Amino acid sequence: MTHSFETAARPENLRRVAIDPLSRVEGHGKVTLLLDENNKVQQARLHIVEFRGFEKFIQGRPYWEVPVMVQRLCGICPVSHHLASSKAMDVIVGAKQLTPTAEKIRRLMHYGQILQSHALHFFHLSSPDLLFGFDSDMAKRNIVGVAEKYPDTARQGVLLRKFGQEVIRHTAGKRIHGTGAIPGGVNKSLTVPERDELLKDIGQIVAWSRDAVHLIKQMHNQNSALYDGFGAFRANFMSILGDDGALDLYHGSLRGRDADGNILFDGMDYQDYTALIEEDVKPWTYMKFPYLKSRGPQDGWYRVGPLSRVQNCDAIPTPLAEMERREFIDYSANTPLHAPLGYHWTRMIEMLFAAEMINELLHDDDILGTDLMTSGERAEEGVGVIEAPRGTLIHHYRVDENDLVTMCNLIVSTTHNNQAMNEAVRQVALQYLDGNEITEGLLNHIEVAIRAFDPCLSCATHALGKMPLQVELLDNTGAMLSTFTRSADNG
Repeated sequence: MTHSFETAARPENLRRVAIDPLSRVEGHGKVTLLLDENNKVQQARLHIVEFRGFEKFIQGRPYWEVPVMVQRLCGICPVSHHLASSKAMDVIVGAKQLTPTAEKIRRLMHYGQILQSHALHFFHLSSPDLLFGFDSDMAKRNIVGVAEKYPDTARQGVLLRKFGQEVIRHTAGKRIHGTGAIPGGVNKSLTVPERDELLKDIGQIVAWSRDAVHLIKQMHNQNSALYDGFGAFRANFMSILGDDGALDLYHGSLRGRDADGNILFDGMDYQDYTALIEEDVKPWTYMKFPYLKSRGPQDGWYRVGPLSRVQNCDAIPTPLAEMERREFIDYSANTPLHAPLGYHWTRMIEMLFAAEMINELLHDDDILGTDLMTSGERAEEGVGVIEAPRGTLIHHYRVDENDLVTMCNLIVSTTHNNQAMNEAVRQVALQYLDGNEITEGLLNHIEVAIRAFDPCLSCATHALGKMPLQVELLDNTGAMLSTFTRSADNG
């Protein structure tokens, strides 16, 4: 791989440090830092330099093709796009209320996705940093190292993800890019043998999920100064909630809070999201910057995902996850926890919730039903919102009288978190880079901050825990002060 770097001096006597490419994201990205003559960080930016054209090339396609097409956005969370698009198309076909079987099959599919995605991120992608240390030996700071030193933990992570994928396979037809959800319902329910196959393992899955919560909770309790302070910054937060204010990852209305936890809006119909959210554009990245219109672009940005959802809801409607939520809230003394590493704790609470919900749905005979479809009065426009593993996911479409899509707008979870990730990068740079010599471990601190959000931009190169990059530190004349190079092959 060829790496390119700007070497010209920056304005105002600032030096530029670039991490390019950033490979632990979905797609192509980089981080740039501007330092003054005292080596103090003046600017830190996460740049996403890919162009995503789904919103354009989906135009002109029949609406019923869309739920299958848009999930090609991602191989890690295709179910989320599949379901969000299907929910939008439900509005188009007038399916105001799905049949019990259709809704519960979709929910089962979604909780399988939450389970497998959260397990993948925590055990495979983040646990090496958390178990070994952010600046530990790179040779062991990967899933192979975890498997060698913590074999039971690694094995549980693999099997948790495998179970989630099996839930997806039985509900969507395939583990990746299935076709189970369609406008107005689903095209299959579970058979008795499929249900029984999942039931025989679900007790162990719930137990392992709870063990994972206890593992990350123990890390917080043993080193609260690190976990509560690393990259911390104040932010608004948003998610959808059920009608009773409980955590609901499949359907609900929008609630937002400010950084102190005060409610900004509640019970908002997501069909009207455009009255709430504006998307700003920056010249240095293809990713947009959403913000709350009522607070403006400077104060209205927010974060989404597990750290927001667990603190935004009034309760979690399963007993074990609710017990863990209460302990998390008590840990932060009933005030919002803003540290990015808190994402890992809340992510595991959600994984436990997903496991408990799968268990509950597997004991519901509606998932074996045959009434799969409904429809009603046709509409020209529809919005579908779901809480994807990484946060609130919005799909918005318009369809003409010929059944062809004329407009598509997607706000994916990582886009909602864009400004928050930039803030995390900046805080970590200020905490750890100022005045220090560049090392691989130091650079990994910046990656850890980004990784906490589980950004859905690219996952393929993350497996071995090695990020190919070159960093050059220049003075205000452009002269080289120091350099660090790391390849994906040999470190």
